[in-house]
Amino acid sequence: MLNETLGPVLIANRGEIARRIIRTVQRLGLRAIAVHSEADADLPYVREADEAVLIGPANPAQSYLDPVKVLEAARATGARAIHPGYGFLAENAGFAEAVIAAGMVWIGPAPEAIDRMGDKINARNLMEDAGVPVAAGTREPVTDLGLAMTAAKEIGYPVMVKTAGGGGGIGMSVAHDDDELAKAFDQASRAALRFAAAAAAGGAGDVLAGPAILLERYIERARHVEVQILGRPDGTVVALGERDCSVQRRHQKVVEETPSPGITPELRERMLAAAVRAGEAVGYLGAGTVECLVDADAQDFVFLEMNTRLQVEHPVTELVTGLDLVELQLRVAAGESPEITPEVSGHAIEFRVYAEDPKRFFPGPGKITAWTEPAGDGVRVDSGYESGNTVTPFYDPLMAKLCVHGATRAEALERAREAVAGFTVEGPKNNLPFCAELLDNDEFVTGDYDTGLVGRMRAKRA
Repeated sequence: MLNETLGPVLIANRGEIARRIIRTVQRLGLRAIAVHSEADADLPYVREADEAVLIGPANPAQSYLDPVKVLEAARATGARAIHPGYGFLAENAGFAEAVIAAGMVWIGPAPEAIDRMGDKINARNLMEDAGVPVAAGTREPVTDLGLAMTAAKEIGYPVMVKTAGGGGGIGMSVAHDDDELAKAFDQASRAALRFAAAAAAGGAGDVLAGPAILLERYIERARHVEVQILGRPDGTVVALGERDCSVQRRHQKVVEETPSPGITPELRERMLAAAVRAGEAVGYLGAGTVECLVDADAQDFVFLEMNTRLQVEHPVTELVTGLDLVELQLRVAAGESPEITPEVSGHAIEFRVYAEDPKRFFPGPGKITAWTEPAGDGVRVDSGYESGNTVTPFYDPLMAKLCVHGATRAEALERAREAVAGFTVEGPKNNLPFCAELLDNDEFVTGDYDTGLVGRMRAKRA
């Protein structure tokens, strides 16, 4: 049935996620079609696909972010389905609609769900109405500083200021008083305008046409914990466990693990149930993630946002459940409602290996002159590069994801130390030294950490 409904599958992405999707597509007996820019012609995923199509120059706006070129490649190769991966066009409702209008299968949630969850204000209000806990915050877009200051006084400082659209922590900052709020609002407004322009250029219509800002009560010593959900065609939504994503720099995740060491079994059950309600509230279909902020001291949580796509950190869930989330996405897109009784076994941790300065975390592109991946029991590496490739400045500097699995968290940590030490990347600067430093940090080792951990680590080195 999969081959009749989906094959061939075009992967509208690049690097490690394209390579990872290709692996599952081919295992299921389907043809995998890759698209690539001129800069990515020599990457492993291009070689490993059954067919590859050049769609433009290095500039993503002229290649991966151009929906017309992606659809042209799909038509030219006879693709029946498109998997967007994450980033680029993955959460572009307009592109999803165009894929469906072209008679192809969109491997993702309905465009309406992407649209509703793409605006954090709409998403927050919908979740509140569905009985999912939310932080005190604004229910309407905040469009000028005066309104922001009035809202901040009602909510109470500190507040988190962020754009209503976009992701990856861009434009987010914390304000503890009016002066900090003025700076944060200006930063978020500029980020929101950039996002609105990019969304319009990518065919997202007027989903977010202006500098819409959201303010929420900021939780001190918060953990960032997300729940993996899968919506099925029969209307049911199942939760596949949670992931702790609290190790962040610039509000961007860098290490994730499951189960979260900072929540109790009782809190976990409440979070999983709330995530199912969230998915049901939007009629969610396929793989998605309900992100939450957890007050570890109070053992309570609030809704943060919903990501209507596969997450970078999905491998840790696969390692502890034995499930293939990409396969589940494909089966749901083909109309199947797979029977799932998720059981978590052991502990898994993912380290994002970036081409970046390990101290200041600035991107550090360059040619890879040596590349050796670790192996062994419980070790998985999802990589997008190999020796001889060049990490260019045009895309996210993520080179690979180093994942480890152990019977216990202690065993996973020990395997992580060995794997990090055995991962060799020469040429571009990379954050493997930071990963090693983290694995010696008492807060991380004990599991008693929060989203401020990396900031505290860097403050000690200053």
